This record gives sequence, C-alpha cells and structure tokens, in this order.
Amino acid sequence: MSWQAYVDSSLIGSGKIDRAAIFSGTGDSQWAASPGFSVGAEEIQSLVKGFNDAGSINTSGLYIDGENYRMVKAGDRSIYGRNEGKAGVLVVKTNKALIVAHYPETVQAQEATQVVEQLADYLIEIGY
Repeated sequence: MSWQAYVDSSLIGSGKIDRAAIFSGTGDSQWAASPGFSVGAEEIQSLVKGFNDAGSINTSGLYIDGENYRMVKAGDRSIYGRNEGKAGVLVVKTNKALIVAHYPETVQAQEATQVVEQLADYLIEIGY
C-alpha cells in the first residue's frame, strides 16, 4: 500500500480522523498528506524534538497546521494535544515514520487515538 493510501484509507477513511500526514521519522520529508493539511518544517521539527524533550513542547504547546494545541500527553512513542474545543492532534512515532493526525470536535479522543495507534502498530510490524 502506498503512503497516501494509509492516509486516505486507514486514517481519513476511518471517519475518526479528518486531516493527516505521514513523515519520515526524522521529519525531513513528507511521505503523504490529506489535501489542505500543511505541517510546516518548524512544526514537524518541534515534534521530533518533543519526543526527546517533552518539556520543549509542554510550555509552548504544539503547533500543527498553524494551530496551537495544549499538550495532553507526551511519551517515547506518542504526543497528544487538544485545542480550546474538543478537537485534537495525535503524533505517533514508529521505527521510521511519524504519523500526524487531526480529529474534529465531533470525535472522541479515544476513538481517534485507537485508529492512529493501530496504524502505528501495523507499520512497526512491517518494519516501519
């Protein structure tokens, strides 16, 4: 399956994610993205840094597609953020990729998290 197919089918196709992108693990190249979802170079590098130093995003929050999100969780594998409403972002790291996904206010965070984490588990299983 192509990287774009993972975005279109596995993420957007779930009905739980409305915008998503997949990047290389170092954040230096975008492999696929949904239309209109633009994660800037500074934003992705901040996320990459956040996996090694959660404090770097804890105080300023996450910026994705120009929007600010309060960090809810940061760990070795996942960073979760939420905005003033109920919409949020999920960033999950695999061995070689970063999945960045946005879910709308109409979706429960747990439902969106399950979709993104399952894709990450699958990519890890197949060596990514």
